[in-house]
Amino acid sequence: MLSPNPLASQAFDAFLFDMDGTILDSSAASERVWGEWAREQGIPTPPYHGRRVEDTMADLKDAGIDPVRGAAEVTARELVDLEGVVPIPGAVEFLSKLPPERWAVVTSAPRELALRRIKAAGLPLPPTLVSAEDVTTGKPSPDPFLAGARKLGVDPSRCLVFEDADAGIRAGEAAGCSVLVILHTDSTTMKDRPGVADYIGIHPEVVDGALVLRP
Repeated sequence: MLSPNPLASQAFDAFLFDMDGTILDSSAASERVWGEWAREQGIPTPPYHGRRVEDTMADLKDAGIDPVRGAAEVTARELVDLEGVVPIPGAVEFLSKLPPERWAVVTSAPRELALRRIKAAGLPLPPTLVSAEDVTTGKPSPDPFLAGARKLGVDPSRCLVFEDADAGIRAGEAAGCSVLVILHTDSTTMKDRPGVADYIGIHPEVVDGALVLRP
């Protein structure tokens, strides 16, 4: 159930979902790819959760990493390592109940990787997808969620963002959206926001033309 629970009484025009750690769990694959790549470079595994790969690589220039080459290497490996990519519990059923014009996936992953992971997890393909290539500035900038709201033709303040990582939570809040934290992968340090473990205990409904969450 929602804890704390201010969102249960609110109505929204659209739901915006992050992908990794939010509707699917790709942590096993990501940890393999990033861990192996970092060992090859002789550096600690960087904190990559919730951000575009090119933004993470840009932080490693002082360690002698070529950001463009590093991003290409990691992305190429992630595209083929899909073992252990699974849906967050209840996500398949939750997404399947949503009107297609009322939800989008807003991810820091490249588009092709997003599509492959969504397919591997057995999730419905999003009718609207905002990926790393669609914005100039990634999370924690609000730009990705603003783009998602714009594509759906709704006001960001009428959107509920589902997120799992600090960068995404900050991005959603900066965009003026409400945010619900998915805690399944324990990826955030921001524990004072409304959150749920997964989608098992929540149910979406359309009431008077608006989306609401029911426990």
